[in-house]
Amino acid sequence: MAEERPLFIVLLGPPGAGKGTQAKRLAEALGLPHISTGDIFRENLKNQTPLGQLAQQYMSRGELVPDEVTIAMVKDRLSRDDAQRGAILDGFPRTPAQAEALAKILAERGARLVVPYIRVPEEVLVERLSGRWVCRAHGHIFHEKYNPPKQPGVCDYDGSELYQREDDKPETVRRRIQVYEEQTAPLIDYYRQRGVLVEIDGNRPMDEVTQALLHAVRAAMDEGA
Repeated sequence: MAEERPLFIVLLGPPGAGKGTQAKRLAEALGLPHISTGDIFRENLKNQTPLGQLAQQYMSRGELVPDEVTIAMVKDRLSRDDAQRGAILDGFPRTPAQAEALAKILAERGARLVVPYIRVPEEVLVERLSGRWVCRAHGHIFHEKYNPPKQPGVCDYDGSELYQREDDKPETVRRRIQVYEEQTAPLIDYYRQRGVLVEIDGNRPMDEVTQALLHAVRAAMDEGA
């Protein structure tokens, strides 16, 4: 029996699409590690690895960490035992150049790749993200639609005032979505042209989105078997 090829999943979607939640659910369902670029950076910086020290030099000068350093960190992480069957990548790649580097890494391992893109209308994203309110005393979180306080503007738990963070205000949310679309559009086109992009309707209940993602991934696995 032929050895099963490793499976790598790159999850794409704008802020508010539920990528983080769905990545964790996929990791549990498929038995693959959920690998976040942020976690990789923090680990290398904390452990003062050679790559972490190199990244720190750029960061301390207020410069962006070059692609080659990020790619080297990801390659190192994907070489570990827990990622031999594959992984779910969160936050990488961010650019076509990083996508090319990942393609080379996966080609060396004969791995399969599937790229689900969770699409959600902008108005729904704004509603999800801008409906959040926080209590001043202890940071309890409420949502105008999904988890409203019993009394508008007042925390159910300690009676303190509820306020909205700058990041959650509608105009800020719209800007965040716009920036994401501008930065990610080339990556979406890159993967669409290579036939590995699967568009998922994210404007549905969470469980339905999970099932759609699992169906897309398993279909890709069957095709690439």
